Amino acid sequence: MIIQGLTFYMFALIAIAAGVMVISARNPVHSVLFLILAFFNAAGLFVLLGAEFLAMILVVVYVGAVAVLFMFVVMMLDINFVELRQGFLRYLPMGLVTGAVLLVELLVVVTGWHFAPGAEKAAAQPTPDTVTNTHALGGMIYTDYVYLFQAAGMILLIAMIGAIVLTHRRRPDAKKQRIYDQVTRRKEETLEIRKVEQGKGI
Repeated sequence: MIIQGLTFYMFALIAIAAGVMVISARNPVHSVLFLILAFFNAAGLFVLLGAEFLAMILVVVYVGAVAVLFMFVVMMLDINFVELRQGFLRYLPMGLVTGAVLLVELLVVVTGWHFAPGAEKAAAQPTPDTVTNTHALGGMIYTDYVYLFQAAGMILLIAMIGAIVLTHRRRPDAKKQRIYDQVTRRKEETLEIRKVEQGKGI
């Protein structure tokens, strides 16, 4: 039980510190790195609770969505990509530290079961032995909370459309096809007939 407690405190403290750094870092690149670190530590806490499905969803969905979040931040803040490429060496130490912390945590999760054989039995089991966590969670979401699940999906869709509309910029010099103008145009607007006299140009 000592190893489980130490692992919990390690994940919890790093997650809290990473969350504080997300809102206190002035550089958006550093904030994104700390956000990824916070997500990984939260996933580690879910693994300790026996909710491996939630941990995998947190890593796959949210960490994958961080790239989209970073794209919107770059578009809204109008960050110069040339300066970001030039400052790669400046961001390298922070990236190495974050990667090292994540590597140590993964090693603790993978090797922790070997040092504590009773940890697997001590993990919480909210579902019967015959039903896995993924099966129980899927049955609950798509039966008891199916309408709330669909409503959450609609809210996320609206939020995504709103973010795209907010970050979309119209440039007057860009050529863009306008279907409505092409369909509703009249002959007088596109065709001009001129009578050219013989022996003279236009």
